[in-house]
Amino acid sequence: MDPRSQDSSSFPPVDTALRDPNGLLAMGGDLSLGRLLDAYRHGIFPWFNAGEPILWWSPDPRMVLIPDEIRVTRSLAKRIRNGGFELRMDTCFAEVMAACAAPRGGESGTWISPPMLAAYTRLHQAGYAHSIETWKDDSLVGGLYGVAIGRVFFGESMFSRVPDASKVALVALARQLQRWQFGLIDCQMETAHLASMGARPIPRSDFCSRLEELVNLPHHPGPWTFDPD
Repeated sequence: MDPRSQDSSSFPPVDTALRDPNGLLAMGGDLSLGRLLDAYRHGIFPWFNAGEPILWWSPDPRMVLIPDEIRVTRSLAKRIRNGGFELRMDTCFAEVMAACAAPRGGESGTWISPPMLAAYTRLHQAGYAHSIETWKDDSLVGGLYGVAIGRVFFGESMFSRVPDASKVALVALARQLQRWQFGLIDCQMETAHLASMGARPIPRSDFCSRLEELVNLPHHPGPWTFDPD
């Protein structure tokens, strides 16, 4: 580990990250606004359990979704049309994060700890972190949140309280990001769920090359709203 990460907002080069565990780059530091933005700009994100030091990651390969490559199955398209959902952005960011933090599938804990909640709320208040929300009958039933810098959306977590609610939110986000000419949705780690929707792994070097271009494009600050149909 490079001790610089504990004393300043600069990180070691991502190609020095460990192979096992995949992508572990540094530990320590804090979750200040400046450090988080610096991390995301360089393809690095925090991920650690409560009670652990802050761990910083940049895995190789990197799971990404190109907005115009979003894959919508017939069944999901039918759900979007007939499910009675309403899509909103940035109307209840803290509630979305709390829902993502709730234990699921018999798990007893979560990596979305109170310090993470506080840090990403600050990012949201500064116009960088955003929630995409699926509502039904005026109740929040699913959604996701992440960080946007330049023309990249760095996805963090999603949740569903009814079938496909998070998928509906991701499709809505991808379509809106196409309109705003975003080039990339970072999905961090490979999962079958994301792969089924068109995400794919790419080498970390390719990911970081795309970041150098996209994060320096004009920022689209929050709060976000969907464009009218």
